[in-house]
Amino acid sequence: MNAPVNAPVNPPSTPRLKSYRLSADAEGGLAGTAADQPRVDQPLLEQPMVAGAFLRNAWYMAGWAADFSTGRLVHRTMLGEPLVIYRLGDGKLAALEDRCAHRFAPLSMGQLIDGCRLQCPYHGLEFDAAGQCVNNPHGSRKIPEKARVRSYAAREKHNIVWVWMGSAEADETAIPDFSLLDNPPALHTTKLDYIRIQSNYQLILDNLLDLSHTTYLHEGILGNQDTVVSDIRVEQEGNEVLVIREATNATPPGMFAQFWPDHPPLVDKFTRMRWMPPSTMRLMTGITGIGQPCEQGSGYHAIHLLTPENAHSTHYFFTAIRFGVRTEDEAFNRSMQTKVAAMRRFAFEDQDAPVIEAQQRNLNSANRVLQPVLLECDAGPARYQRVLRQLIKAESGG
Repeated sequence: MNAPVNAPVNPPSTPRLKSYRLSADAEGGLAGTAADQPRVDQPLLEQPMVAGAFLRNAWYMAGWAADFSTGRLVHRTMLGEPLVIYRLGDGKLAALEDRCAHRFAPLSMGQLIDGCRLQCPYHGLEFDAAGQCVNNPHGSRKIPEKARVRSYAAREKHNIVWVWMGSAEADETAIPDFSLLDNPPALHTTKLDYIRIQSNYQLILDNLLDLSHTTYLHEGILGNQDTVVSDIRVEQEGNEVLVIREATNATPPGMFAQFWPDHPPLVDKFTRMRWMPPSTMRLMTGITGIGQPCEQGSGYHAIHLLTPENAHSTHYFFTAIRFGVRTEDEAFNRSMQTKVAAMRRFAFEDQDAPVIEAQQRNLNSANRVLQPVLLECDAGPARYQRVLRQLIKAESGG
């Protein structure tokens, strides 16, 4: 399902865009900005914006399914725990604690034996997919009772590898619905991408559930001054939160104007972001004729999947699928496929991430507890935070 990323034609021209990444000054040094302040990995005080335990009895994305070829050992730190995830010879997935029970060497540095036993690189102990040591090549070859590592439930669904991080029995019905990825149109689907952001995952959730920032951070790509004034609605369906933003009589932002070359001068701009616990989101965004349903417009479904690496770092997986395609030329559509992938990565990596990472450093270095001032556009983040706190409290028996 990976769409080609090297298109044979030049993408449509784009305006010069703001990047918040560090830039070199004329003498080759780093420009002095808030983004290059000293890094503080551990906060001086616990800050409410990023405080709290992780929800553990839940599914988290470990990676795109295509990244897990048979025999490949993939290390991934998730919720502060080191895991090794791999496919057995029969194609099934396995996930173990990435610490050998002997001297705690990473099992991900070892090898898969006979398609079913994971061999430690240090002293050759072998573990089955349940985490039990099944071969000790030393001395009498007796296997100590404690020679085992923790195992995790791992499943493949929607072309994603999921891992259940809690101690309760894994509930496959709780895997978030990303059926959009089951059989997407190859020509209109961007590459399956990934970046790491050095911040708590909640800051990224706040960013995605308050898309008013697109007017400022992503001006010219995803937003403009016409979209800052929007009607905002927050709806809750079970434990899922839907944040809807609608701006009418708006000039189409750059990317969406290219999706619909003969668009009307003024349109309705919409975003419908759905949060699914604990940290995945589906966004439907685009433009449509004034007063017309979203489904009659043109835009894309954006997939955002966050997995906390630890309290201060997040794995961020993303892709997008166009809908309401109004361009028929294949070469143009391939150029748009490349451009959408590049523009979205630029928006996340060069615009969102530097600001969010600087925000995390500000929180870490604060010598007092910081309480954010709340605006009307914070309705979405406030609602998901309430739901997430309730789920974590219920899990802990509180």
